[in-house]
Amino acid sequence: MDIKNSEADAPELAEPYLREVLGMAGLAVEYVRAEGNTLYRRDEDGGEIPVADFAGGYGSVLLGHSQPDIVRRARDLLEAGTPVHAQFSRHPYANELAAALNRIVHRELGTEEPYFAIFGNSGAEAVEAAVKHAELDRVLRIAALREELGRSTAAARSAVAAGTAAVPDGVRARHGIAAEADPAAALEALVERLDRDNTAQLDRPPLFLALEGGFHGKLGLTVQLTHNEAYRTPFRSLAAQARFVPWDRPETLKEIYARDRGAVRELTVSGGRVDVVEREFPVFCAFLVEPVQGEGGIHVLDPGFAEAIQRFCEEIDCPVVVDEIQSGMGRTGTLLASSQLGLRGDYYVLAKTLGGGIAKTSVMLVRESRYRRDFEIVHSSTFAKDSFSCGIALKVLELLEADDGAAYRRAVERGEALRATLESVRADFPEQVKEVRGRGLLLGLEFHDQSAATSASVRALADSGLFGYFLAGRLLRNHRVRTFPTASAMNTLRFEPSIELPDEHIERLGTGLRDLCRLLRDGDGESLVGASAP
Repeated sequence: MDIKNSEADAPELAEPYLREVLGMAGLAVEYVRAEGNTLYRRDEDGGEIPVADFAGGYGSVLLGHSQPDIVRRARDLLEAGTPVHAQFSRHPYANELAAALNRIVHRELGTEEPYFAIFGNSGAEAVEAAVKHAELDRVLRIAALREELGRSTAAARSAVAAGTAAVPDGVRARHGIAAEADPAAALEALVERLDRDNTAQLDRPPLFLALEGGFHGKLGLTVQLTHNEAYRTPFRSLAAQARFVPWDRPETLKEIYARDRGAVRELTVSGGRVDVVEREFPVFCAFLVEPVQGEGGIHVLDPGFAEAIQRFCEEIDCPVVVDEIQSGMGRTGTLLASSQLGLRGDYYVLAKTLGGGIAKTSVMLVRESRYRRDFEIVHSSTFAKDSFSCGIALKVLELLEADDGAAYRRAVERGEALRATLESVRADFPEQVKEVRGRGLLLGLEFHDQSAATSASVRALADSGLFGYFLAGRLLRNHRVRTFPTASAMNTLRFEPSIELPDEHIERLGTGLRDLCRLLRDGDGESLVGASAP
């Protein structure tokens, strides 16, 4: 099954270790063509072998591989000589795309507030842009807070100098200021004390909030917001830290806030008294949420938890970044999966299907009331916002919205058909399959932990760290079905096919999953890594 590179005997220089791992699991296959919900590889005689694609480019091809209308749009753009590199100029096509996104977002959220668009090339880059923008907003709010504290101090000094106010005994006692100090000296001692304490707060780095199991990318900053420790730990020193919230303990939000909140103290003058009041310091930069966790095992956010997150973030003025990279673009039946949960974001990040399976593009949307125009100068991306990727994305939105949203309805219908098969497998093999989860065409099937299996060969696979990949290898070898486990939940196989998913592919997957379950039931770990069936 380990098909060699097209170039005979060529050394593997492009991520050779990954190639080795894929080879171990039986997944090192070269695909030569793609169409609809099918990928094609070649057999030893050069003939094409069709493979049912349930991986779907990790959610990038909702409309199918080589979708004819998208391919035509790409050809038309290229043949017209559309300028891919015309940076720092007018981009009316990007504005048209932003307007189209706004129309759909407004419809789904029931709002008219504009969302401004910052374009990128990948989902991780869009998350990075959202987080950077949120930090710029926080930094500017801190700068304004510094100025307000300075004005309050100046007002107190003026009042004391004019003899119209003084630091009362109670305030002196609370802050360790001698009772016999004259009014001016007492005030300066108080100012020095507050400045020292406030500086420690004002210089605090940001803290981010995210859900356990969440995945938001592997870039230098976004990897710190991804819960998987294997991805995060080697780069811990590169970026700000996150506090991860369990899915089943919403009360943790208040616990984190009580432990990590920030506050500064400000001087006030009233009724001839100089006093000290506490003001909130914005240490929490953003809360990142996936409506449906992709890499964390295909978990759907509970609407009640979504409401708790929304309410909590409003109370502490922490922006919500809704990561719709896998769940969005119609995969669950709406452009924003979060709109079905009643969750409203200050930021949205979209990618994958936005590029129609051809263009590499992403977008970060930020609502007007949060927007900082300075961000457009301090952040940029060479390949973002070009006419080619924007033209493809416009065609994608056109196809999603066509026939009064037929594509959205198709995603729901095909998802229900796929889920019915997965549930049937679970019902037939309850000792092997733990749960079926997800929404629309973003589904997962979790197998029970096999680390304590009576079969030594099955235990060895479970302990390898590649359990889900060996299951996927068997599906590919013996059933011509392509899928993968989720990155942070190896016992969960993911299913993110296109709306072109035919019944035959669903039936083939069902047959393959039942084969896996029988092998696990019988303790036949050797067959999970064996040669392909004749």
